[in-house]
Amino acid sequence: MKPETYKKTTEIIIKMIDYFGKDVKRINHALKVNAFARIIASSEKISEEEDIIIQYSSILHDIGIKNAEKKYGSAAGKYQEIEGPKIAGQILAEAGVAENIIERVCFITGRHHSYNKIDGPDFQIIAEADFIVNIYEDNMRDDAVKSVYNKIFKTDSGKKLLREMYG
Repeated sequence: MKPETYKKTTEIIIKMIDYFGKDVKRINHALKVNAFARIIASSEKISEEEDIIIQYSSILHDIGIKNAEKKYGSAAGKYQEIEGPKIAGQILAEAGVAENIIERVCFITGRHHSYNKIDGPDFQIIAEADFIVNIYEDNMRDDAVKSVYNKIFKTDSGKKLLREMYG
């Protein structure tokens, strides 16, 4: 990652932390997903632009959860997908991110629980990194982990991480 991309990623992390405030659980979740997304992305053949999208999407993928809980009384994925893109777009625009990057991050944020909408390596890596973290945080059963492995995971590095950690 280029130094300017690293700096911008750090700025977006700080904005995410500011947004979530004292919700340390959500902050830590985003940081863990970001770490696993970096690991997977570093092993896959992705472009520099996809790498940037992965970094920003991994940080902001659940940014809609706060408003989902306020508006709908639920943190369900469908409500996160409704509320997330607007907030992600605002954060990225404030950080001076290019419009094409904002659009893609908002696309992923607005569909990150809709696995049938995965349409590229950037989105795939976000889904896999999020599952790696959610399996632990949600204490998923072994049969559910096996199902996720077979149905969702496509990257060699994501599959390897999942096998090593849970298989």
